[in-house]
Amino acid sequence: MKALEIANILLADDDENEELLLRRAFKKAGLPHNLIAVRDGDQAIEYLSGTGAYQNREHNPFPALLLLDLKMPRTNGFAVLQWIRQQQEIRRLIVVILTSSKQDSDIDHAYDLGANSYITKPGIIDDLTEDMRRLHAYWIEINEKPHCTRHVCTDHEVLQQN
Repeated sequence: MKALEIANILLADDDENEELLLRRAFKKAGLPHNLIAVRDGDQAIEYLSGTGAYQNREHNPFPALLLLDLKMPRTNGFAVLQWIRQQQEIRRLIVVILTSSKQDSDIDHAYDLGANSYITKPGIIDDLTEDMRRLHAYWIEINEKPHCTRHVCTDHEVLQQN
């Protein structure tokens, strides 16, 4: 059996309770992860661009994927997604929308802007745990990831280049 890959996952969600539930779900599922949380779209952009408080990539590693809530203060998830897809170095970042919205217009708009996946937050921890187990299995373990750019390489890719 293949060892589970430890993934850096960025969570952009303004609700601290959602973060706690996700941490609990990952732990309950036995999934290795480094869940990094930011509270709004501005912080997500700052983290992804490696600016401000997030300049040090050793302490603020670039994520393998972004779990993005749509309804956040300051800059919402749609604007973050649009910004990501316009950035040459990070436009291929896997973005999974994780939100409470089931509105068709939100789902369609997220995909129009380049979301890789759209998950509606379940209200039950067991369902969230199963969703995160499936998310990890597909996006981290099975899915072939895009090649890195000169600014966004994982440690493994940097070693292979040397």
